[in-house]
Amino acid sequence: MPTVSVGRDRLYAALGRTYTQEEFEEVCFSFGIELDDVTTEKAIIRKEKHLDAEVEEDEEVIYKIEVPANRYDLLCLEGLAQALRVFSREEEIPTYKLANISKESMIKMHVKPETSSIRPHVVCAVLRGVTFTEASYNSFIDLQDKLHQNICRRRTLVAIGTHDLDTLQAPFTYEALPPSSINFVPLKQVKNFRADELIEFYRSDLKLKKFLHIIENSPVFPVLYDHNRIVLSLPPIINGAHSAINLKTKNVFIECTATDLTKAKIVLNTIVTAFSAYCERKFEIEPVEVIYSDGKSYVYPDLSIYNMDVSLSYVNGTIGVSLEAEEVTDLLNRMQLRAEQSISGDITVFVPPTRSDILHPCDVMEDVAIAYGYNNIPKRSPASLKPLALNELTDHIKLEIAMTGFTEVLTFILGSWRENFAMLNRKDDKSKAVVVGNPRSSDFELVRTSLMPGVLKTVGHNKDHPKPIKIFEVGDIALLDERKDVGARNQRQLAALFCGASSGFELIHGLVDRVMEAIGAAFVPIGDHTGYFIKPSDEPEFLPGRQASIIYKGKHIGTFGIVHPEVLNNFDIPDPCSFVELDVESLL
Repeated sequence: MPTVSVGRDRLYAALGRTYTQEEFEEVCFSFGIELDDVTTEKAIIRKEKHLDAEVEEDEEVIYKIEVPANRYDLLCLEGLAQALRVFSREEEIPTYKLANISKESMIKMHVKPETSSIRPHVVCAVLRGVTFTEASYNSFIDLQDKLHQNICRRRTLVAIGTHDLDTLQAPFTYEALPPSSINFVPLKQVKNFRADELIEFYRSDLKLKKFLHIIENSPVFPVLYDHNRIVLSLPPIINGAHSAINLKTKNVFIECTATDLTKAKIVLNTIVTAFSAYCERKFEIEPVEVIYSDGKSYVYPDLSIYNMDVSLSYVNGTIGVSLEAEEVTDLLNRMQLRAEQSISGDITVFVPPTRSDILHPCDVMEDVAIAYGYNNIPKRSPASLKPLALNELTDHIKLEIAMTGFTEVLTFILGSWRENFAMLNRKDDKSKAVVVGNPRSSDFELVRTSLMPGVLKTVGHNKDHPKPIKIFEVGDIALLDERKDVGARNQRQLAALFCGASSGFELIHGLVDRVMEAIGAAFVPIGDHTGYFIKPSDEPEFLPGRQASIIYKGKHIGTFGIVHPEVLNNFDIPDPCSFVELDVESLL
C-alpha cells in the first residue's frame, strides 16, 4: 500500500492537537490506516548513503503512514488531516463547489482532433487566490508525484501539469504535432529545445527517462499552448519553464491529459479538493470548459455528488452487528460520507468527489465497519463453516505424525525439471508434469509431481543439523489429467523422511503402520482388498530390495524404502535416509 511521509509537528498542527506516538497509532488504527515508521529527513538521507551518525535534537520527525491504495484523497497531508479531523468529529464534512461564473466567462481549452491518436482526453481546473507556504507547496508537488506513481500508472494513463495562470493567456489549445515543430524551454532549463531533441536530452535523466517510451515512437507528440503559442507542457514528459509555479503563485491552472478519462477526472478531483483549502474562497474551484473539434464541450472538474442506496440489513448482516439507521448514518458521516435514513428505512449515502473508492454497497459497509471499530465487532463462527473432509483428514494425519516426533516442513510447489526427474533417477515420459511457460528461472520450471525433491533439498541444506533428522510434509502436487477442464489436477500427498547414522527403514515402516492405524485401516494379507498390505516394488529413487509399495483396498497409494545412494549424492546428503510418500486422498 502507498506510504505518505508527513512532518509530525505539521500534521499535529493541522489536526489542532498533539498526541503521544501510542495515541496517534491508536487513532490511525481506528481509522483503518497504519503508522508504518517514525524517522527524520536526515536519517532517511543517512540511510540512503549508508552513513552512521547520531540523531540531532533539531531534526524534524517524519511519520510514514500507510494508507489504502484506493484512497487517493489520503495521499497528502491536507487530505489526511482533514479526514482525521472529520473522523474525530472536530470538523464537518467540507462542501466543494464550483465558482459561480457563466459558461461564456469560463477559461476555454480547445482540443484538436489529432490528439485522438496519442492522448485523446484532457481535463482542467483553476485554483484562485492560493496562498502557498514552503510546506504546502512541497506537499502540492509531492501529491502529483504520488498520483503519477499510483492511479496514473507512471503517467501512462494520466499526466498532470500545473501552471502559474498569471503568466499565461487563455484560451488554451491541446494539440498533437510532429516533434520537430515543437519548440520550448522545459522546466528547470534555460535553453530552447525541439521536442525530438528533448527526448534525446532526457535519456540520461534518471527521473524522466522512464517516461520517454510513452510517446517517443509516435509521429506526433501531445502539446498544450496558450493564446500566444507559449508551451504549457509536453505531456507526459515535462512542463514548460515559462509557466512554472512557485511560492508566490496565486492562481494555479491544472491540466491532466490522459488515455483514461475516468482516471483523469479522479486525479483532477483529488488535487483540487485537497488544495482548495488554501484558496481565498475555501473549497471553491473555478471550472474550465473543454471544447472538442466535433463541437462537444464539457465542464471540469465534475464535483457532482451521486446517491447510493444501501440496505441496512445488508450492512448489519455482513458486519455481524445490530445497528440502528441513526447509528449507521453517524458512522458514515465520520468517514466523510453524508448519509440519511430513507423513507424505506434503509440508508441513502451521498458520495462526494473525494471518495472515488465508493463503487458498491460493500464499500459503504466497509466504512461503517471501520468507524464502528473492528475490535468492537462480536466474534462469531460462520454458520456454514464446515471443513472439507480432505482437510480434516490432513489435519488428523499431521497431528499423528507430529506426535511420533517428526517436524513438519513446507517446501516450494514449483521446482526444476532436473530436481523432479534426473536427480531422483526418474525418467520424464511427458505424461505427468505441468510445465511453467517462460519460467523466470530454471529453479521454477514445473509444478512438482512429488514431495520428495523438496524434502531431500531441505535435508541437503541442513545436513549439519544434529542427527537424526525426522521431517514430514503434507501438501499438493499437480498431475496432468485430460479429464479435467484445465488439463490437470491437484493431489494431496504425505511425505516423511528419516536421516541418521542408520537408514531407519524400520522407523519409516512403523510410521506407515501408525498412519494407517490412525485412519482405521487394518493390515491384511497380500491380495485382501479390505485393508492395506505391502509388497516389493522397483522404483529408481530407492535402493533395490529395500523398498515396498503400499496397497490400500486394492489400489497402489504409495511407496517407502531406503533412498538410493545416487539420489542422496545428487542432493549432497552424506547420511543414509529412508523415505515414504503416499496419496492422502486415497485414504478418504
